[in-house]
Amino acid sequence: MAGTDTTEATADERVPLSRERVLDGAVALADRIGVMSFTIRKLADELDTKPMSIYHHVDGKDAILDGMIDRVFAQITTPPEDLGWKEAVRVRCLSAREVLGRHPWATPLMESRATPGPETLGHHDAVIGTFRRGGLSIGLTAHAYAIIDSYVYGFALQEATLVTEADTDLTELAEGMLAEVMADYPHLAELTTEHVLQPGYDFGSSFAYGLDLLLDGIAAAAEREATAES
Repeated sequence: MAGTDTTEATADERVPLSRERVLDGAVALADRIGVMSFTIRKLADELDTKPMSIYHHVDGKDAILDGMIDRVFAQITTPPEDLGWKEAVRVRCLSAREVLGRHPWATPLMESRATPGPETLGHHDAVIGTFRRGGLSIGLTAHAYAIIDSYVYGFALQEATLVTEADTDLTELAEGMLAEVMADYPHLAELTTEHVLQPGYDFGSSFAYGLDLLLDGIAAAAEREATAES
């Protein structure tokens, strides 16, 4: 009997509040309700605590958002150092798309933090280092990183919107639209009929295709620079 009482008491003990628990709870809450509806009070309810208790561990909402984004960056695979730069960056970008798919609220905030955390800074440093090890100049590295991330974030935003709006089957949605556009928009109708409505269609498959086009273009630019300097 005494052993049972001890077990029940242990199970009922609260997990102590900490910065890590606050940030983990914040990410989980944002995953569920989005960042626009995110408030300190809702986070306190999520953690079964008082709003003022949170401030003992994190200095306000901005600091929480900084920490949340740092946690998202920590989940993205950095470019493997044992691969060539193109394949290494490709691995990183595929990972980024997957992570942002799990945390769609994060995409608009990834590069917006005024005080980025160590995971964020370390990730950026690793990507820049990969381009530089591949022989890209400082200028081309800057262009390449900006272009690549614009593509990754833009695709993630579009994909998140499609997922949100497409509660019904995408093929069913396309078929309904087709009846309205067939006569007046023949090119849109052609794309819908011959591509979107084909078995196995997946909007997300365009991500890797477009990424490879970008990487090939960056590699070609690097070769042109090298030729011009020789």
